[in-house]
Amino acid sequence: MRDVARLAGVSQSTVSRVLSRSTSPIQISQDTVQKVLDAVDKLGYRPNLTARSLRGQKTNMIAIMIADISNPMYHSIVRTVQAIARERDYDVLIANTDHVYENELHFCEAIIRRPVDGVLMVPNHLSNDEIEQLIHITDIPVVVLAWPSYYPRVDAVYGDDLKATYDAVRWLVESKGHRRVGFIGVSRTLPPGERRRTGFDRAMTDAGLAVPPDYIQEGDFSIDSGQRAMRALLQLAQPPTAVFVCNDLMAIGAIDAAKDLNCRVPEDVAVIGFDNIPEATIIRPRLTTIAQYPVEMGQQMAHAVFDRIEGLSNGTRQVFEIPCRLIEREST
Repeated sequence: MRDVARLAGVSQSTVSRVLSRSTSPIQISQDTVQKVLDAVDKLGYRPNLTARSLRGQKTNMIAIMIADISNPMYHSIVRTVQAIARERDYDVLIANTDHVYENELHFCEAIIRRPVDGVLMVPNHLSNDEIEQLIHITDIPVVVLAWPSYYPRVDAVYGDDLKATYDAVRWLVESKGHRRVGFIGVSRTLPPGERRRTGFDRAMTDAGLAVPPDYIQEGDFSIDSGQRAMRALLQLAQPPTAVFVCNDLMAIGAIDAAKDLNCRVPEDVAVIGFDNIPEATIIRPRLTTIAQYPVEMGQQMAHAVFDRIEGLSNGTRQVFEIPCRLIEREST
């Protein structure tokens, strides 16, 4: 704050009043307010709501940033992290981003303003440099649930979804005899979207099968988007006989849409999902899916961050793979 005041040519108390939006009767001109804001922007100043004297002390709080709190995949991760944190007398701050870049940035800003002892995150848009900046400013450990090469200087937990997608699509072709395979994915700007689309494309190319452009549909991880995408596929003149879907919620929507169009699953169209959420065994026919293991992911993320917090791990970064597995059920 002293640096901001010096650059703006005002007192520290003026800086404080501007940043706190003080209701003090002392009037501050708009010109002065702008000088302070310009200095804040130039210096990258972030007010810390915890007193400076608390620097270096534990907060007994960790934070976790997830992509979509409505997705059951994340429920088990968060519950597992909370259980492990509770054993250590830690609280957990939970943030949901809805896959929005600005929300991920807001989470980082919140952590800078309100210190925690460690961060776990599922970043879909943050760059390695942005995470490095968060670590540089806060000096706290960060563990990501992400493909390791995206964040080469932080501990990472991941499932090899590219390989899992490739293997599942080859299984559809080689074991189930499908030649016309559709794909319901998400934006390739999202890491899971890019990796799973790459796995699909490679599998089809290696099998010598062409994929018409109309066989590629895009959703947003939701049931509704899976319904829309499946309707588009099944209304084609020559629809696919099998569809690989990027997550279970969209796959559930896809099965629902097929039923609405009097299309039998799997007799007329087979469906594979991804995640193995609890609902995969409730829908009929039960969903064939690629299982990720969120409990194990949450355990590994929590142990990794607490090992850093407690000084049990202070060397080079660690990478933990949680293997994926194809679970065959009635939808194929």
